[in-house]
Amino acid sequence: MGVKFSCQPADIDESVRANETPGAYVQRMAHDKAAVVAARQVDVSYCVLAADTSVIIDGEILGKPADYSEARAFLLRLSGRRHRVITALCLQTDAGVSARCVETFVQFVHLQPRQLDAYLATDEPWDKAGAYAIQGLGGAFVETIEGSYSNVVGLPLAQTLQLLAEHGVLSRFN
Repeated sequence: MGVKFSCQPADIDESVRANETPGAYVQRMAHDKAAVVAARQVDVSYCVLAADTSVIIDGEILGKPADYSEARAFLLRLSGRRHRVITALCLQTDAGVSARCVETFVQFVHLQPRQLDAYLATDEPWDKAGAYAIQGLGGAFVETIEGSYSNVVGLPLAQTLQLLAEHGVLSRFN
């Protein structure tokens, strides 16, 4: 996209609050990440883009699996079913804050035990919401997708570019 950037971790508490909807959760995470990183900026003309992505099934957020059994349980829940992937984007600049959400629907094939075992033997599922990476081996589990592919990867590129362009960031930071 031609934007020069650096990655800075926000190191925030990512716990879901009681009665918090998945959409509200990802929006809060993106906003909190942006605010923490923006507070560190010393340049008066700064720009912070933060995002948070969650996999949702049956109204429940499937985050990054804590261990093998949780990853297996996540993938079994997704097997043969349709789920949502929501990413919230938050752009914070010296001029203010702007945010948006992107939603994609993903249909999984029915997973066979051998497929699960082989996938869980790789390094891929461990740092991924829902325990799969559509851009990697986990892409073989995806039967159909409705919406943004890059959203499922973790950053909806078209919407990110639009957000940056709307706020003049592309011309300011190239």
